[in-house]
Amino acid sequence: MGQTHKIHLLWFFFIICLFGYDQGLAKGAFGGLACNWGLQSTHPLPPSIVVKLLKDNGFTKVKLFEADPGALKALGRSGIQVMVGIPNDMLAGLASSVRNAEAWVQQNVSNYISRYGTDIRLVAVANEPFLHTYKDMFVQTTFPALQNIQAAIIKAGLGKQVKVTIPLNADVYQTDTGLPSGGDFRPDIKNLMVNIVKFLQDNGDPLTINIYPFLSLQADPNFPKEYAFFNNTANPLVDGSIVYTNVYDANFDTLISTLEKNGFGQIPVIVGEVGWPTDGDPNANIDNARRFNQALLNRIVQGIGSPKRRTPPDVYLFSLVDEDNKSVEPGNFERHWGIFNFDGSIKYPLDMGNGRPIVAARGVKYLAKQWCVMAPSATVLDPNVLAQSISYACQYADCTSLGYGSSCSNLDARANASYAFNMYYQTMNQRKDSCVFNNLSTVTTMDPSQGTCRFEIMIDIGKHELAPSSNKSSASRIQSLIMALVLGLVVVICGVH
Repeated sequence: MGQTHKIHLLWFFFIICLFGYDQGLAKGAFGGLACNWGLQSTHPLPPSIVVKLLKDNGFTKVKLFEADPGALKALGRSGIQVMVGIPNDMLAGLASSVRNAEAWVQQNVSNYISRYGTDIRLVAVANEPFLHTYKDMFVQTTFPALQNIQAAIIKAGLGKQVKVTIPLNADVYQTDTGLPSGGDFRPDIKNLMVNIVKFLQDNGDPLTINIYPFLSLQADPNFPKEYAFFNNTANPLVDGSIVYTNVYDANFDTLISTLEKNGFGQIPVIVGEVGWPTDGDPNANIDNARRFNQALLNRIVQGIGSPKRRTPPDVYLFSLVDEDNKSVEPGNFERHWGIFNFDGSIKYPLDMGNGRPIVAARGVKYLAKQWCVMAPSATVLDPNVLAQSISYACQYADCTSLGYGSSCSNLDARANASYAFNMYYQTMNQRKDSCVFNNLSTVTTMDPSQGTCRFEIMIDIGKHELAPSSNKSSASRIQSLIMALVLGLVVVICGVH
């Protein structure tokens, strides 16, 4: 056999090996899990570590709330399908000009697909734009922005690959009868919603809805707590021949009834956000979150739909990791939706499908193992000085775990101050001048965590930025290893010296 034929044969086996490797990954992992990857953190995980975290835990789809370059690059050639979001503050510009929409699509969709191989499948225009709390701020701009983005995607030649959607809060529909069958769009936006859904249906696009049983429970003191969970002892809701045993199914089918009533019974629906927080509210804790999310994952894995739609929708778990820089206007729990802590460490055990346990992030680098606490010798002659110091610390750092019913709510006064001081110290990257507080504080190497209250040490962003090799994905490392082996075989087979 000639040298050329040997090399061609070798590359044939090499391609087969690569194909077999990819197929093996697919067979070894449950397909279909999806989640939200939020980026509002003071010390975010490096994108390459997050992508590995997603893959290790069987996530094949991810939703981003903005077109973050680091995340989109890291997701390139990862095998993960991407929904990329457009924030509400960009709607006016996109609605005013199709050229603006074309520029956005070129920069944030076409660019990543062509240059990095990022598998962008959906563009989420806006995020819950019709919330009552927004007071019609985005009512005039959401639909035109959607139309312009759709036109820009088609012009870019991506109409078949990339679809558009609008993630909506469940408050866009309601039921006057208290039953799912009575569902209809909210009167003040009914015409707008009908036009939007018709546009989506005509273009083969899905509708995306966010459903939060936790918020149903949190907002209404009379809400039956058990009804918020899937496996429960609550009294069922009977709607004709259908029996609803949980609020998630009842809420989803209220939407389905709404769509059917308005002539859109067949439009695909995505659940864009659903989950349970672990802190920041008496109902937000590890036990409740594990109970809800495990049952949710079980439904997804088993392919369980709702009574009115037996075919299950894509469900994006909210959320992957905690975000300590999110707005707490809705409540302190907003920073604690992750199934992982901010650093990718595990909060509680979960079966991610077919008995496979949840896997923590690997390769995370931290700041030094030291904490800022209230000095043992500190005396407070003026209580206002201590209160002002705590207030200052919590103005710039996340103290939501100190709230009523939260994981650190049972600390005594000194530990309470220590928690606030440490969160500020860590948020400021352990700067020497960040543990002063009117001479009330000191740095210790003894972990002050107690009970359910965890005193954090932040991710060392500088170390990750100084180590470009850490941005190399495991898939890239494996492919490099395979390439090295192939070259070695070339040497042996071809007799290269």
